[in-house]
Amino acid sequence: MSAPVRFPRFFVTNPGPCPYLPGKTERKVFTELNGPHADELNDALGRIGFRRSQNVAYRPSCIDCKACVSVRVLTNDFQPNTTQRRIIRRNSDLVVSACRPWSTSEQYDLLRRYLGKRHPVGGMTNMDDMDYADMVEQSPVRSNVIEYRTPGRFGRLGELVGACLTDQQADGLSMIYSFYDPDAEGRLGLGNYIILDHIMRAKAAGLPYVYLGYWVEGAARMQYKIRYTPLERLGPEGWERFEPAVLEPTA
Repeated sequence: MSAPVRFPRFFVTNPGPCPYLPGKTERKVFTELNGPHADELNDALGRIGFRRSQNVAYRPSCIDCKACVSVRVLTNDFQPNTTQRRIIRRNSDLVVSACRPWSTSEQYDLLRRYLGKRHPVGGMTNMDDMDYADMVEQSPVRSNVIEYRTPGRFGRLGELVGACLTDQQADGLSMIYSFYDPDAEGRLGLGNYIILDHIMRAKAAGLPYVYLGYWVEGAARMQYKIRYTPLERLGPEGWERFEPAVLEPTA
């Protein structure tokens, strides 16, 4: 009888156009997350720069480019700046709930509004409701959908204005994908608030990190990730602090 498989098998995708840097190609290495030890494997891979999508863990493995850099916020040392404190105050009335990873039509409608306004030509624009359900529900690890609602009235739920699919890892929260109402009336920096709330939630839970995924220097739509300092990035020698030039958020 052969010995049981103890280590995951890794695969490499074919090269394709890079979604962040024009003229570049991307390639990913990935493995499947399943079985009773999926959480432990996801934790271990997260610490070396992997991200999760449904039941797959992946990381860039591009041939001629290393622009994608894993970044995480140090929650214990984080202190919001003036703009971030204003964002927290303006959104402090939101009702925040950690829901089980189950998709709803309300979440999907919000996602469609978000994509239509913020990413109208992105790779997710063709996602239908079943695709969204797969993204949320096909999780072999500890996950939640964190919902952000306006205050309800007369015992009713308020309006859903933000959501984030979030994994709880052993050492932090990993923000898989967040989206929000870009036209929410009177809401300053709603997307930024979702990140700030995750930092506060992780700190309150004694978790030292919030994983923000990949930062790509030179890619404008990724620059929001470096507003939350202190940050660590994953380099050849492991995780290290770095201080990128930070621009103040405008929304």
